[in-house]
Amino acid sequence: MSLSLRRIGLVAARDFKNSITSRGFLIGLLIMPVMMVLFFVLVPRILNSHTPQITGEVAVIDATGKVTPELRHALVPAEIAARRAREATTPPAKNKAVVPAAAAGPPLPALTVAAQAPDADVQVFKTWLIQSRDARPQHLAVVVVQPDAVARRAGASAFGSYDLYTSVHLDNATEAILRDSVRAALVSARLSADGLDATAIGKVQQVFQPDSVVVAAAGEHSGSRGIAQFLPLASGILIFIGVVMGGTILMTSTVEEKSSRVIEVLLAAVSPLELMYGKLLAHLGLGLTMTAVYLFMGVYLLAQFSFAGLLDPMLIVYVLVFYIFTFLVFGSLMMTIGSMVNQMADAQAFQGPMMILLVGGYVLTPIIGAAPNSSFSVTMSFLPFINTYAMMARVASSAPPPGWQVLATLLVSCVTVAAVVWFAAKVFKIGLLMHGKPPSLGTLIKWARMA
Repeated sequence: MSLSLRRIGLVAARDFKNSITSRGFLIGLLIMPVMMVLFFVLVPRILNSHTPQITGEVAVIDATGKVTPELRHALVPAEIAARRAREATTPPAKNKAVVPAAAAGPPLPALTVAAQAPDADVQVFKTWLIQSRDARPQHLAVVVVQPDAVARRAGASAFGSYDLYTSVHLDNATEAILRDSVRAALVSARLSADGLDATAIGKVQQVFQPDSVVVAAAGEHSGSRGIAQFLPLASGILIFIGVVMGGTILMTSTVEEKSSRVIEVLLAAVSPLELMYGKLLAHLGLGLTMTAVYLFMGVYLLAQFSFAGLLDPMLIVYVLVFYIFTFLVFGSLMMTIGSMVNQMADAQAFQGPMMILLVGGYVLTPIIGAAPNSSFSVTMSFLPFINTYAMMARVASSAPPPGWQVLATLLVSCVTVAAVVWFAAKVFKIGLLMHGKPPSLGTLIKWARMA
């Protein structure tokens, strides 16, 4: 019986419509994009918009008499923000409008310095810290500056430091700001004692780290190491999720139709190969739909943090192309497993080795992305079943491979797809009408020779 493109199209349309309109698929399709939006966009904005400003007192027992005024200045919210800007390794955004609200963070604390006598009893102020949360003003911390914190003792090679006692109501973020402010106050007091200008020295030490500009034959574009390290892993996740979800639905539908004898009705109208190719194309389209939705959400999230301009549009094309090859290989294997068994429990034993290959390729993506041109990465690019993951990670890295290697990987993928689909078709023709105990590996090889 010759293959009919029309019958293959009818089978594909039937399976695609049944799967994409099912409630389980729609929930699985939407749940991850919704979670991504919630965790990366909405939740930070909601938390920041409802975070009250921390206010309270910090008692300072300063034996030097020089740190307290510096600390009072260092704890001013504007000075905290300015210090963060000076210590940043990247320049501030030229257009502040592009910075998302989620990146703004909670409001800076308003801490008031309560100067105490140099010989004040520390034990008394430990008791001072113990109060209810509703008391106002909040007693948040006690800073005890040591006598040699500004001027070293005779014969000493290092300065003294300070002791910090905190209330149970002081959160970690505010404590970190307080510690940074005390450090800045100590440094400023020490420099002033030596007749040096702390502000001028800080400006001299400040060196902004600009984004790198990648120069290639196709032109120049801005580079970002953080994004470059994330893209290989993200590309692998997209391919992995699409193949697992689409392939699992394909295998499940095959098992259900076989166990309910629907397959026998379908085989009265189409040949086994037409049924196989139709189902494979239908779920390939299903997986592409899921991948396209996840790609859209990924680009949207990058745009929320002003990183969308760093994404090469060709990378989206590569994700879709390598996804097609990966799905044709593993989707064919999953459908073959579905044709061999009568219930999902029997499919687990066959699915295990295949999932090892699928997960193995995904796990290797961050390793390959970190060293895209190493001998290991290049070798993995031409190894069947893993090559699509490896080449996708290399293409998405900061040092993409030469064009001929990409073409060679595509050629290897074509050969792998042809071999796997050929084997799947042989087993599928016989396995569809077989019932009872699942076949062994030797039986599968025998089926492939018989068909």
